[in-house]
Amino acid sequence: MVATPKKIVISGYYGFSNSGDEAVLQSILIALQKQSQALGISIEPIVLSIDPEWTSATYGVKSVHRMKLVEVRQAIYESAGLISGGGSLLQDVTGSKTIPYYLGILKLAQWMGRPTFIYAQGIGPVNRKLFHPLIKSVFRKCNYISVRDEQSRELLLSMGLEQKNIEVVPDPVLGLSLPEETGSAGQPPSSGVLPVVGISVRYWEQDRKELDALVQGLIKANLDKPLHLRFLPFHFPTDNEASRYVMERLEESITEHGGQVSICEDAIHPQQMLREVGVCDVLIGMRLHSLIYAAGRRVPLIGISYDPKIDHFLERIQCHPVGATNALDAEHVAAEIVHLLNTGQEWRTERKDVISKLIQEAGAPARQIVEYFHHKG
Repeated sequence: MVATPKKIVISGYYGFSNSGDEAVLQSILIALQKQSQALGISIEPIVLSIDPEWTSATYGVKSVHRMKLVEVRQAIYESAGLISGGGSLLQDVTGSKTIPYYLGILKLAQWMGRPTFIYAQGIGPVNRKLFHPLIKSVFRKCNYISVRDEQSRELLLSMGLEQKNIEVVPDPVLGLSLPEETGSAGQPPSSGVLPVVGISVRYWEQDRKELDALVQGLIKANLDKPLHLRFLPFHFPTDNEASRYVMERLEESITEHGGQVSICEDAIHPQQMLREVGVCDVLIGMRLHSLIYAAGRRVPLIGISYDPKIDHFLERIQCHPVGATNALDAEHVAAEIVHLLNTGQEWRTERKDVISKLIQEAGAPARQIVEYFHHKG
């Protein structure tokens, strides 16, 4: 007799054309499927998305509109539980409505008596102190809490949550693999004529000084060795615009000195972007998930810091940012690109064990959640 599938609602920042958040969703879906198969139970995900038709078509799962309360309530009512995560859901930097929305979804599930799970979230910054007791109130009723870095755990502890109830795990995207793979080994570096430098940029500083410094750094690096500069926008359309801002300012100089400039604008699915990152020889990233993709594919990486989450991740893989957006030095950027192109294998060897361990640990939340339902029967 086949067991009835357990419906689990997944809440997050999905359907917004953000490759990083889509990668989080894809990673959660893969991990839940892997763990449920191992324990012989069936799970049916229901994803809350701003574009449910696209989400359903892309991932082959049921999806409902995240802003249509009647649909959300019905999905939770029919479910066995709710997952909130991953990504930076509980922060108030991007606005004051984000935290109330995600807490509201969790609270709705709790009112209905459904178990709730926090899946590898990055908590904070939470600058509005009035949110602290609200987060504590909802989280203390969750059945499982995992966060993606120690700083998120410390923030929750400062709100009054108990340490023993919070597990620190890697970002779930570290566990993302390509469909044809059975293991977690990364792609070898590209074998093209020119070394490929992947570049993920976003707008941050008002005067664009970080992008202007990056332009000069890329030009200097290309003078040392002709490069193929491959721009990889992670958030449509703003990262496309930021990429083209940089491209317009460097393309003529790069091509004059034997280099090449291109942009990838059709990698909609997370695994398409993962494949793009995997064929780079070096990746320069402002987006957190561009760096996570690179680490997962064992691509030597250069992080540009605009947010503490960048520094926290780089620290976990024994790296340091090349600089911050408010003080990026072109000479330093160029030197780091050249250095990593010359010592890429050494970079991979030094971090092989730590990255492999993080990839293994990235599956912990899915394992905990599936085991919960397995024991419940």
